[in-house]
Amino acid sequence: MTEPLQETCFVNSNCSSIDGMKRFSHEAMATTFEVIIVHEDERYASQAAVAAFDEVDRLECELSRFLENSDVARINSLPANQPLQLGLDTFECLKVAERIYGQTNGAFDITIGTLLKCWRNDDGTPRNPSPGQIDLARLHTGTNLLQLNEAEHTVELSANPVQVDLGGIGKGYAVDRVAELLREWSIDVALISGGYSSVLALDAPVSRASCPRFEGGTPSTHPAKHEARMASSQKGWPLTMTNPAGKKEILARPFLQKAALSGSGVQKGGHIIDPRTARAVEGRLAAWSSAPDAATGDALSTAFMIMSPDEIERYCSSHPNYLAMIILEWPDKSTDQEKILRFGPWDSILDF
Repeated sequence: MTEPLQETCFVNSNCSSIDGMKRFSHEAMATTFEVIIVHEDERYASQAAVAAFDEVDRLECELSRFLENSDVARINSLPANQPLQLGLDTFECLKVAERIYGQTNGAFDITIGTLLKCWRNDDGTPRNPSPGQIDLARLHTGTNLLQLNEAEHTVELSANPVQVDLGGIGKGYAVDRVAELLREWSIDVALISGGYSSVLALDAPVSRASCPRFEGGTPSTHPAKHEARMASSQKGWPLTMTNPAGKKEILARPFLQKAALSGSGVQKGGHIIDPRTARAVEGRLAAWSSAPDAATGDALSTAFMIMSPDEIERYCSSHPNYLAMIILEWPDKSTDQEKILRFGPWDSILDF
């Protein structure tokens, strides 16, 4: 068994200064899930974290294509034109994927597996497929090949085989489910991450302001007002966005609350395939997205790696609560310079 590749860090928490936080972690979905909770009862917070990680493990059993009896594995062995009943979570995940597929004109596609096999050898090294091989793979690629039945919670394939991979959305979906579970436990102040690529912030933690206890040499005569000054919500959970090119360069310090932040990228020397053209995308190093939920954010960060700047601009203009950032390679290959483009109101969450 080979050692897993070290994860690229796109977004990370910077919460060491937050009072009363409890940090819990768990290995699942080939990454490390982390929950940071602010709660006065550490034992209660620990119990909630255990319940949250149990939920992640349950979801992995349904969403992983590597597990023989998972819903996704059953989809990938399903004959065409035969309905398959799915668990609620798998069906909901497919619905999100279908929505983002339509909104991004096919840039986010969970069925790209067959096409990727054309461009990669079994050991993951790149290869150059023939035009005929590409044309055949394209016949089996497209989220539109999945027919979802809302009433029956079934999926039906209009072609066979179709290879579904929820790797670009599954961790984000699990993060969203953890958030729901924590709310059920009446835990509202928390930060949830699925590895170094997807973070969801709930309510902002409380910040202890540097307000004097005594005013004018005498104790404050308004203790309620004093406490309000001493305990006020921060702008959000403090995060850092780092350049994944190995430069340890901090690109931004966002403050996040009631929103998700996700990142995607390509390793040096690698490439990403545009499912719409079946060709490699050139000149794109990394992409980030911020969305109201982590599943959507995960999917969009993948799509923004593929979409043109004009497409991303139009998407963010029509979705005011969404943000995007991409790193482009400089056209001159003789230099290591990069170009960073931001879309949407980043000023509202960034600390420049």
